[in-house]
Amino acid sequence: MPMNMDIKNNIANILTIARMIMLPVIVFLFYLESAWGAAAIWMCFGLYVIAAITDYLDGYLARKLEQTSDFGTFLDPVSDKIMIGVILVMLIATDRIGAFGVVLTLLIFTREFLISGLREYLSPKNIKVPVMKLAKWKTTIQMIACGVLILCGIVPFAYEGGMILLFIATILTLWTGSNYLRVGFANM
Repeated sequence: MPMNMDIKNNIANILTIARMIMLPVIVFLFYLESAWGAAAIWMCFGLYVIAAITDYLDGYLARKLEQTSDFGTFLDPVSDKIMIGVILVMLIATDRIGAFGVVLTLLIFTREFLISGLREYLSPKNIKVPVMKLAKWKTTIQMIACGVLILCGIVPFAYEGGMILLFIATILTLWTGSNYLRVGFANM
């Protein structure tokens, strides 16, 4: 199937867009905790899990149904970064992660901005920085960590487990970022 497939007929792109539409609702549910208690957090977690599953499904279906598109190739990784970034900010805003979590979040954000900038810089030079398999694991662990941390305060050991996962995700984030920088600079 050609890479310029019509967006509205592409189930993978619809799932990616749906993930972005779910994000404001997830943010709203974070703020309902004070009024609705644990029910709001469980709904927040449930919707977050659905959004995270769409991340896997959109890529799988795009390949399986041969529905890859330029739009999807651009939007899927961007929507992942936006989703993880927004959830990490909400975890900080709702006091689910402390100072150490803030440091890990800043390291994750720094890497994402740096690598996005590197790709943007190299693109006009027709230098591609291919996605590493380890980067997919990084994203998966980030998503699992965020999901676990959403449950802080209502599930025992969610904070401890989530912070361990977030730390591992940050190590992978820095590792893959340094590899991307090395590949990018070698091709300049």
